[in-house]
Amino acid sequence: MSKSARALVWVGVTAAGVLSVATIAIHRGEEINAMWLVVAAVCSYALGYRFYSKFIAARVLTLDALRATPAERLENGRDFVRTNKWVVFGHHFAAIAGPGPLVGPVLAAQFGYLPGTLWILTGAVFAGCVQDFVILLFSVRRDGKSLTEMAKDEIGRLGGLIAYVAVISIIVILLGVCALIVVNALKASPWGTFTIAMTIPIALLMGVYLRRIRPGKVLESSVLGFLLVLLAIWGGQWASQTPSVGRFFTLTAPTLAILIIIYGFAASALPVWLLLAPRDYLSTFVKLGTIAMLALGIVALRPTLHMPALTRFIDGTGPVFAGNLFPFAFVTIACGAISGFHSLIASGTTPKLISRETETRMVGYGAMACESMVAIMAVVAACVMQPGTYFAINSPAGIVGQAPEAAAASISSWGFPVTASDMHVLAQDVGEQTLYNRTGGAPAFAVGMAQIFSHSIGGKALMAIWYHFALMFEALFILTVLDAGTRVGRFMVQDALGHVWKPLGRTSWYPSILANSALIVAAWGYFLWQGVKDPLGGINSLWPLFGISNQLLATVALCVATTIIIKMGRPKYAPVTLVPLTWLVAVTFSASYYKIFDPNPRIGFLAHARLLASGANAAAPATARLIFNDRLDALVTGILIVLIAAILVESATEWIRVLAGRKQPVLRESPFVATRFAAEEQG
Repeated sequence: MSKSARALVWVGVTAAGVLSVATIAIHRGEEINAMWLVVAAVCSYALGYRFYSKFIAARVLTLDALRATPAERLENGRDFVRTNKWVVFGHHFAAIAGPGPLVGPVLAAQFGYLPGTLWILTGAVFAGCVQDFVILLFSVRRDGKSLTEMAKDEIGRLGGLIAYVAVISIIVILLGVCALIVVNALKASPWGTFTIAMTIPIALLMGVYLRRIRPGKVLESSVLGFLLVLLAIWGGQWASQTPSVGRFFTLTAPTLAILIIIYGFAASALPVWLLLAPRDYLSTFVKLGTIAMLALGIVALRPTLHMPALTRFIDGTGPVFAGNLFPFAFVTIACGAISGFHSLIASGTTPKLISRETETRMVGYGAMACESMVAIMAVVAACVMQPGTYFAINSPAGIVGQAPEAAAASISSWGFPVTASDMHVLAQDVGEQTLYNRTGGAPAFAVGMAQIFSHSIGGKALMAIWYHFALMFEALFILTVLDAGTRVGRFMVQDALGHVWKPLGRTSWYPSILANSALIVAAWGYFLWQGVKDPLGGINSLWPLFGISNQLLATVALCVATTIIIKMGRPKYAPVTLVPLTWLVAVTFSASYYKIFDPNPRIGFLAHARLLASGANAAAPATARLIFNDRLDALVTGILIVLIAAILVESATEWIRVLAGRKQPVLRESPFVATRFAAEEQG
């Protein structure tokens, strides 16, 4: 294609993107087509990748294809493994794509489709994708060091120590929440449990196939894995309909918790090529394939967005969760726009697999763009439902009432009509007894997704299959975060304990691997077990910390990235990371203040604890546990804010010293070593 033809193509993409975003933003008081969201997203991500990421790669980071990566220099067959770029992309996408892009946008849809859509698009292109890209490249240039080790080396020892305490605390919370969501999604669900369980032996087979049987034959392995995954999905339906088989996969929450803890340990301790990388690559088939099908279904069917652009609940009185549009919409959406958890993967497993520096752009920026597309699909799935149905599914019984008639009356009084009979028919269509009060976002996404798919394939007769497929799809998303996150946590623990006794920090010493894997799994396993045993399900006490913790972690990552860019002698490009950092500080610190001190019991942890303590049932065990959880949430949030504030001060001090010339900037990069595959690169 000639240069002028390429220019015309990009002019067309820009025009389509501008028209789509304008349509989304300007229309008021009338329903619009969901296709506009898909077109706006595709155009935004394409333009961001083609132009903004290329600018960052060339001007800010100066990627060097001839520089040897740690996967080449330090290859040990276990953690450092030079891996095909598409397998790395699949692993990275599967590892970062967890509950956030599915659940967060669905919950934030109570404000309307407009705020979430605009933030997901702008946040991903200018913040989330940028964070993932730069942190991945900086880790690759530092032998795959973790975020906390980079903070210690570049910001200072005090900053590194604070970052370690903050990050390890945050990752334990995040993994505990992810594990609990998986348990809640799979308990008493033989279909989902069977399919998820089968992906493990399939991944082991793919790992052995690529490593021992047919090395480098990625296409063959991909076809084999894809066919086996389809078979596993069909087998899940068969297992759920065959009592003699289904009973083995119909598991209680405690049993699932134990199995997930064992799986997390195995994923951390086994060689990366055997289980983690092929399983994540395998999961990517289902994840990207399903999202592509959903996008095509939306383009083909052009469903209408029934949710208004803005709802009455932007004032903070929302039934799904309380709090004003700013800052709670941004904290709730979290991963679809920017996720601190990604920085752990980008400085954990992925940099140890990258074959060439130039691949960090596709893997870092590109994979996050794909995850953000998942978030747009979640917005569509939530907003194509009738608003009354959406609020009936997502509103807790304490807000709308326990009885179906009472809930329907409450929701209808808000201006979103729904009837008890409507909800009963919908529940029957998807094979559930009831859909009322199914809080958490996942069931609403599954219903929206099932409605879109059933209108294109199978009609109402297949609604139940599509609904349970969507639940399995969500569980698969979350579990891959759990296994990769556990391995990253193990790397962080090894980095820290290596300062105490050097053998414990050696990633190639197997006793160290086993011991540190056990430590990190025990940490998040404790929170998982407490959540499983909690009479209210545990998610009520852990989930409020999820969004804030995730965004605070992104703040740490952007502090490290900004520091390195300034020390590289490129302060004029510091706004690339400094602008999103400033926005995140405003959002997370505001949200944390409200969650701790707001006098509204539906918002403030301490206010809710005071309300419960003053009630007639204050002495009841369940109430006492809720009071303790509220106070613990407030304490943890306060501690995290203090730690992150200290990192900000330490980082800003370092920037001022370097820019004022009072300190000589010293980068802790590994020395340049030319790749042995230069001829391959030039060819």
